[in-house]
Amino acid sequence: MELESIIKLIQTVSESSLTSFTLEEGNMRISLTRGGTPEVTEEGRQVAVPEADAGKASRGPMAGTDGEDRSREAERDAEEEGQWVASPLVGTFYAAASPEEEPYVRVGDAVKKGQILGIVEAMKLMNEIESEHDGIVREIRVENGQMVEYGQPMFLIG
Repeated sequence: MELESIIKLIQTVSESSLTSFTLEEGNMRISLTRGGTPEVTEEGRQVAVPEADAGKASRGPMAGTDGEDRSREAERDAEEEGQWVASPLVGTFYAAASPEEEPYVRVGDAVKKGQILGIVEAMKLMNEIESEHDGIVREIRVENGQMVEYGQPMFLIG
């Protein structure tokens, strides 16, 4: 099963009213429980999977809201001040390519569409987050090393 498929599965189950879900495919088993930690096993060994937002409070600045609410809030904010770039997946945000390097962007920086704003690590894969618009970075709502949720607004570009 591809990483994108696993992430989409976690997001779909998290956004549904299901309290538990198990999928077995070949030698892999994925078990999700609302309020629990997703578990993937392959041939008897457990593989780490990022924790899904399964009814738990978010660790980010929008605690207590689900992905849909965050998306709606981002849309409202965007109408007022610019366009929000939201996290496309659950993972750990990094502001720079390595701890020794400068952040990709800071508040006040001009950015072009496609420019890298940061990285979200999920399951040891680094996913570059690109600006979806030309503009100025008006606000950054995430800190280096912070866990982010699917749909969580991270950068305001205006």
